[in-house]
Amino acid sequence: MIRALPLATVLILAGCVTETETVFTEPPSPQKAMETRVSLARQYIGQGNWEDAKRNLKVAAELDSTNPEVYEAFALVYQSTGEFELAEDSFQRAISLDKSFSRARNNYAAFLYGQERYREAEAQLQEVVKDTLYSARPQAFLNLGLCRLKLFDERGAEEAFLRTLAMQSGNTTALLEVAQLRVDAKDSRNATLYYDKYRRLVRQQSSRGLWLGIRLARMTGDSDAASSYALALRNLYPDSPDYDAYRRSVNSGQQESSSDE
Repeated sequence: MIRALPLATVLILAGCVTETETVFTEPPSPQKAMETRVSLARQYIGQGNWEDAKRNLKVAAELDSTNPEVYEAFALVYQSTGEFELAEDSFQRAISLDKSFSRARNNYAAFLYGQERYREAEAQLQEVVKDTLYSARPQAFLNLGLCRLKLFDERGAEEAFLRTLAMQSGNTTALLEVAQLRVDAKDSRNATLYYDKYRRLVRQQSSRGLWLGIRLARMTGDSDAASSYALALRNLYPDSPDYDAYRRSVNSGQQESSSDE
């Protein structure tokens, strides 16, 4: 699922940090003080301490009301506390203050995706992926592909996933998505290539990966692999929707065999 890039959790509480001032210490500049407040707020966001995060961001906004990072952080807080209108206002303000702020756009796209506003999320991500210097560009292409799947644009989705893999060849989510699209296209050869690479990279397959493996094995006539994946799916994920889908497929096949007799 599409998501905002996670903030690193800081284990040291802000209250444990002390500063020593002497007559020789110059007071911090407003810019430095604002940056310190935003940094503290991000620590609190990582800890899920929304009130202290908002308190520090309020001070940061008073110090510099035109800094986009302040409003992006506000948006993440409001999104986490379910205040969605305030979150959207804050995301839009951050982007209006800096139209090249790719991280804020990517996080705003994740917000829009969560609201099932896939077309708007796609539009934001199309701007993000234009930023060739954005460090999370592979993830942005992945998110773009997931948006396009929701919009039933399989070709566009596959193109986005392949762009992710061009930059990050071991991205297991993109590998599985391309394998799925190739299975849907009845392209067992390329589906096998992507699925096998996915399978080698993960320690334990997801229920979705195992169910895809079953369908691919059926396409290629590999009954041993299909049985092996089915056993793993039953043992590891007996309550998953994917196991339910597998059982329905078995029952459907048995019914078809009975009707043929």
